[in-house]
Amino acid sequence: MKNKKYAMFVGRYQPLHDGHKYLFIKKIEEGVPVLIAIRDVPTDEKNPFTAKEVLENVSTQLIEHIKSGMLKVMIIPDIEGVYYGRDVGYKVEQIEVPDHIKEISATKIRKEMGL
Repeated sequence: MKNKKYAMFVGRYQPLHDGHKYLFIKKIEEGVPVLIAIRDVPTDEKNPFTAKEVLENVSTQLIEHIKSGMLKVMIIPDIEGVYYGRDVGYKVEQIEVPDHIKEISATKIRKEMGL
């Protein structure tokens, strides 16, 4: 995959859920490798897991895609935003998802987990 461009997803994944996985798998099924960038945020009520714990969770749940070479996962520093100044050779776009995916709430999932 050295010369192939990746679809990059930046997030907290607190926790990783089916909505996240839907997006990753959609790109993989299109033949586009995926890079998951986990923001290294301080733990708090909205972020009960450390970035390392999230990395372990994502890697465990998506191991088959990592092994296939279609997925890479890394921790990045927390970010303030994503910016670009001109056409830099990549795009920023939103993937439209079905309603049942839109309805997934990490806040609700954390509450169900007792966090």
